[in-house]
Amino acid sequence: MTDNRPPDHPDPRPERPGAEVVDILTKRPAIPDVVTADADPDAVVMVDGPAPAGPGFLDRARGARRRAIIPAWARSRSELAAASKWVTSYYGHTIGYHAVRCPLYAGRLALLAPAGAAKCLGGAARWVTDAEGEPVRLAAVRREDAGEYLKLSRQRDARVRLRTLVMVLSLFVGLGAALALYVLAPGWLQVVSASVLVMALGRYGAPADAPVVSRAVETPKVQRLTSDIVLRALGALSISAINQAMAKGRDGFTFTAPITRDGPGWMAEGDLPFGVTVADVMDRRDRLATGLRRPLGCVWPEPVPEEHPGRLRLWVGDQDMSKAKQPAWPVAKSGAVDLFRPVPFGTDQRGRWVELTLMYTAGVIGAIPRMGKTFLLRLLLLIAALDPRAELHTYDLKGTGDLDPVGERVSHRHRAGEDDADIEYAIADMRALREELRRRAKVIRSLPRDICPESKVTSELAGKKSLGLHPIVVGVDECQVWFEHARYGAEFEEICTDLVKRGPATGIVLLLATQRPDAKSLPTGISANASTRFCLKVMGQLENDMVLGTSAYKRGVRATMFAWDDKGIHYFVGEGADARIVRSVYVDAPTAEVISLRARTLREAAGTLSGHALGERAPQEEAAASFDLLADILAVVPADKAKVWSETVVALLAELRPDVYGGWEPEQLAAALKPYGIGTVQVWGTTEEGKGANRRGIERAKVAAAVAERDRNRSAG
Repeated sequence: MTDNRPPDHPDPRPERPGAEVVDILTKRPAIPDVVTADADPDAVVMVDGPAPAGPGFLDRARGARRRAIIPAWARSRSELAAASKWVTSYYGHTIGYHAVRCPLYAGRLALLAPAGAAKCLGGAARWVTDAEGEPVRLAAVRREDAGEYLKLSRQRDARVRLRTLVMVLSLFVGLGAALALYVLAPGWLQVVSASVLVMALGRYGAPADAPVVSRAVETPKVQRLTSDIVLRALGALSISAINQAMAKGRDGFTFTAPITRDGPGWMAEGDLPFGVTVADVMDRRDRLATGLRRPLGCVWPEPVPEEHPGRLRLWVGDQDMSKAKQPAWPVAKSGAVDLFRPVPFGTDQRGRWVELTLMYTAGVIGAIPRMGKTFLLRLLLLIAALDPRAELHTYDLKGTGDLDPVGERVSHRHRAGEDDADIEYAIADMRALREELRRRAKVIRSLPRDICPESKVTSELAGKKSLGLHPIVVGVDECQVWFEHARYGAEFEEICTDLVKRGPATGIVLLLATQRPDAKSLPTGISANASTRFCLKVMGQLENDMVLGTSAYKRGVRATMFAWDDKGIHYFVGEGADARIVRSVYVDAPTAEVISLRARTLREAAGTLSGHALGERAPQEEAAASFDLLADILAVVPADKAKVWSETVVALLAELRPDVYGGWEPEQLAAALKPYGIGTVQVWGTTEEGKGANRRGIERAKVAAAVAERDRNRSAG
């Protein structure tokens, strides 16, 4: 290529091929910028100036985050009251503890007074004789330094003369004051003075390893969190970027704020090295705890949502979160609840209340077994029960009776178990709720805009009985039983999805709990539209994201980090806030019974107790109670038919009572006859096409025998 530049035009390119151009001011490789068509294509443009460019002071000040002038606990009336109550209780206990033991302390001091007097006289004698200078004088003697010894001796003689004079004067003054006190002072003052002197001598004579006064409160010795401790813990995580930064003499963590006391613990916040995310640290929470030398339940790393993914907020508590004492639940002993207002249901790591509004939402609870999933669902149902307007539908598909305290006392519809009869009961109720949803939508649409401006149920509308827009709360434990049911699973999914999507605006709340949060147990149409989520410990990323939402695991919201002892502790997503770690209130079965009885009393006073809690049967149960299955079978099966196929019997029963037996399958007939001791047998018959077939059926004689046995028992009774 021919160089057409004039001789006086210097060549900006390097003389050696492949050599890089270096900015002489910054000592960094120069980066060529895009040049225009008119510019020299071979010219190199320097884009980095000699000084780093960035926002000015005003821009940084505008974007700065301001810390609260008054701490959060002081701005909250409940937290301030709780703190004041704790301080009063703490110092009241301390004062009472020592007040009771004052005679014991006085006796100990009196016994130690002689030792204190001897110690005091010995100390005075050593002071007068300048005993503390004796080792120095002996050292001079050993060195045979006559000049130094004479100098020290003269100094000692002067000290002894002066101190002897001071001691003599003090004795005369002391004895005179004691004599005056004995002659002139009243008796009570003499007693007080003598007691103070004895106590002082006893305190002076007490050994250091045997204190007279015992501790009223044994406070745990918690090490203060410092920057060195945080850096040491982060260095123990085996994250290469952090280790490389520390190896080069840099810190593996840049603090963006001072380490401060935050509630019952310490808070540190800062930036991790480039390329390290908070999720990387959360995955190694157990190693972080070992580096901090704290129990696992005290160490809670979390991201800062409003900042970049590398901003770490580390809270280290004084006590394990699962073992720390929670404040008393505000609604445990008295009061009612308005479901349209926030209600506390748990505490965060710092012991502050976390509130939840049950209306306008649908909730999903997920966890592995034995982590507190059912207890959390029961807690939410207890909150709903304390609103006397709310209508509860509770289903314990595990069948252990955990929801019975609420269901038997308060619920409009309640069932425990997963038998065919229980599933039939549930599907009929869900169909009725779907119709109720449609009715409510029509009512809301017909209301004037000034009464219902936002086209949704409000607390005022819920209080008007004529509209029938009271809150309806449906709680289902082990909901996977519904969605995996062979016959009704698809219908359950369809109805629940509709309730999750449209129910909140019409005052219907659906709460689903499962121990298998996957696509089959918790359909995506439900999990994707549930606005409130509670995720206790789960084992993997899939389960985590099914409950907490897509990509929650990547954002660092990981319920997999919870330990086995973290029962009741979960990630809570709702109330328009980012994911928070919450420890739900622990309400055992006896306490749940007491709260349910109070909720029942509120309903009785308001006249809203209904359905199952009032002893009424569901429509399907009423229909079942109005017929006799055995008698109906004998009525539809001719006497000359010894054995009949089950499918034939079901068809005949459906013709007899369509509202009762419509939709029955042979399996349901077998389940209904099982309590009577009637089983199915193989029956040979002829199909409609005239072909012979061997199918399951019943024997009419066994049905007749069961009826006869039942009648005899009734007569005997």
